Amino acid sequence: MTRQLSDRQRRDWLRLSRAENVGAVTFSQLIRRFGEAALALAALPDLAQRGGRMARLKIPSEAEAERELAAGAKLGARLIATCEPDFPAALAALDPPPPLIWTRGNVALLNQPSVAIVGARVASAAGQRFARGLAAELGQAGYLITSGMARGIDAAAHEGALPTGTSAVLGGGIDDVYPPEHRGLYDRIVASGCVVSENEPGRTAVARDFPRRNRIIAGLSRAVVVVEAELRSGSLITARLAAEQGREVLAVPGSPLDPRARGTNDLIRQGAALCEGLDDVLRALETLPGLREPDPPDFQDMPETVDRDLIERLAQLLSPTPVSRDEMVRAAQAPAPAVFAALMELALAGRAELRPGGMVVKG
Repeated sequence: MTRQLSDRQRRDWLRLSRAENVGAVTFSQLIRRFGEAALALAALPDLAQRGGRMARLKIPSEAEAERELAAGAKLGARLIATCEPDFPAALAALDPPPPLIWTRGNVALLNQPSVAIVGARVASAAGQRFARGLAAELGQAGYLITSGMARGIDAAAHEGALPTGTSAVLGGGIDDVYPPEHRGLYDRIVASGCVVSENEPGRTAVARDFPRRNRIIAGLSRAVVVVEAELRSGSLITARLAAEQGREVLAVPGSPLDPRARGTNDLIRQGAALCEGLDDVLRALETLPGLREPDPPDFQDMPETVDRDLIERLAQLLSPTPVSRDEMVRAAQAPAPAVFAALMELALAGRAELRPGGMVVKG
């Protein structure tokens, strides 16, 4: 159910989403369990303590949240919550979606059908020409082009789609222009497209931000086209995330003599659709099922208190290998609501990490 947040509710959502050990999965569970972010915020310290945390949990103050909101407003940016009508429908279909996103530009574009075009930063001239041309053709066919504003293929895709509409997802804050020479490109995207970020204004991206950025790129799109990529690259992470999200993955084949073709050729070997131009993308999009928001477990059924022995038993069952919550229920031989509640408390204590897709690993 969509609803428009009040200023106070938006501030509470922001504080909860920025609280220590509260990722997207834990945030989603807390909101479903408590209904309001304010109630979840009040419960956080006790939940973390029950999970075994000794130190005080770091929760942003109201003043800190207000400063972030003011910084965004000064830039002309908007903070949109998952539950609000303007939140992109494709992104809301993720399990779970990011709780909040900052946007600059034309937010309405994010609800157009979108195709992501990503690839190598050190891209060939031919690869950049292909990305630019494909982006222009897809834009003329009615698709928003989404990418990450990096050097090479990303920049070429944005350039090709500027006349019809493009969105750039940033790893840092909504004002973190990287690389610096893309300032002009950034300004043009803000003027005619939309810039998106999950992080607070003023933040400079670090390595751990880019997988989350790539998840949003894939989440906004119905399909991801990889133009050039080496075997170890962020573009392949985007492709993997897209496949996990039920999006179509296409790859442009290349010469086996070019290292930048190894990643795309390997994607095709693993079952990605071959892309030689516009018709291949349109054909793939025709067969995709519609996206719908997931139906997560009803965490409102969680018990008020969880047996300490169950918490410690679950902590011992966790390992660095991801397992599903359902597997934890079977291994613990305990009721599912109690296991879910205990895992959330372990996550808030930093002893577990709740991941998308119902997976959990040792913290």
